[in-house]
Amino acid sequence: MPLTQINSTTILENIQRAAANNDKLLAILIDPDKVVSKEISTIAEKINHIGPDYVFVGGSTVESGATDIFVGAFKNYCDIPVVLFPGCESQISNKADALLFLSLLSGRNPEYLIEQQLRAVKKLEGSSLEIIPTGYILVDGGNTSSVQRVSNTAPISQDALKAIVTTAKAGEYMGKQLIYLEAGSGAQIPVNTEILQAVKAVLHIPMIVGGGLRSKAQINAAYESGADLVVVGTAFEQNLNFSKANG
Repeated sequence: MPLTQINSTTILENIQRAAANNDKLLAILIDPDKVVSKEISTIAEKINHIGPDYVFVGGSTVESGATDIFVGAFKNYCDIPVVLFPGCESQISNKADALLFLSLLSGRNPEYLIEQQLRAVKKLEGSSLEIIPTGYILVDGGNTSSVQRVSNTAPISQDALKAIVTTAKAGEYMGKQLIYLEAGSGAQIPVNTEILQAVKAVLHIPMIVGGGLRSKAQINAAYESGADLVVVGTAFEQNLNFSKANG
């Protein structure tokens, strides 16, 4: 049973408690644009078998309304908490349990630092969604990610260790409750362990890590280097039999 379903309070509090206790969490990321309706029950069945702590839903470019349709249908088959990981304000759905309220701290495009957030306010006012302020840092994963193309921002080089650490710490000082280090969808290489260790050493808030994690060895390396929550997307898309046990 996922940790988040035991003695449940808020999702953020559960992540914080897990981080404090060194209990490692797993999220499966689903892009609604890559799913057709008839596949939802099969995907939910596989996710129930894996037993992740969360299901993240979102993508850089998702057709308007697709997130709401997917989440509504998915919840008919799966009780694991759904957390929105939106690429833009049109991906907000009140049918989910929580929302990562993202700021793309690694970029300098105001559209993803504040403009999308301003447009989201009207949709979030009066919403039942748990809203979690999250600093999002895109790190070079060895390819041109969809986040990079859509946001028109450059990722931070994995050689720029100090810049990544400073950006993460700035996010904490700004009041973010989570820091999300992301190598990007379909990344050829994940965020390296030296970066994870260095960022974890300066943070007093939980660290999420995603992008390019396709094997159990890579996932375990991320955990051992300080990741409190690992997000797996492409590996699950390419192999619906992906599991905690075999990676």
